[in-house]
Amino acid sequence: MKRREDIGLLLLRVVLGLVFLVHGWAKFQGGIEKTVGFFATLGLPGFLAYVVAVIELVGGLLMILGLGTRVISALFALVMLGAILTAKLSAGFLGGYELDFMLLAASVCLLLAGSTMWACDSLFRRKK
Repeated sequence: MKRREDIGLLLLRVVLGLVFLVHGWAKFQGGIEKTVGFFATLGLPGFLAYVVAVIELVGGLLMILGLGTRVISALFALVMLGAILTAKLSAGFLGGYELDFMLLAASVCLLLAGSTMWACDSLFRRKK
């Protein structure tokens, strides 16, 4: 049974990392200034757009590799909570924050459970 759980967490980790990696890449690819402007319309400081984009891009890659899974998951959860509360909540659940809510839940799941299968973190663990 433990093997199935490990495979499930691996799948969740890789897919979550891929989703955030692509979203972070898109923020830079489309011109980070657009994201800075969007943050300004929400009343948020523009530098937070860079912070979020880097967390998504670099964090996505690290998540796929399994490096700092719990730390990156916590950062992803904060980003999603911020997105829901500042930009998506007023739109409602359907067509609003349902994806963000799912990404938040997946991030919290990996924060709590971790994911060790095929994770680079395992290279730094002490053998028991």
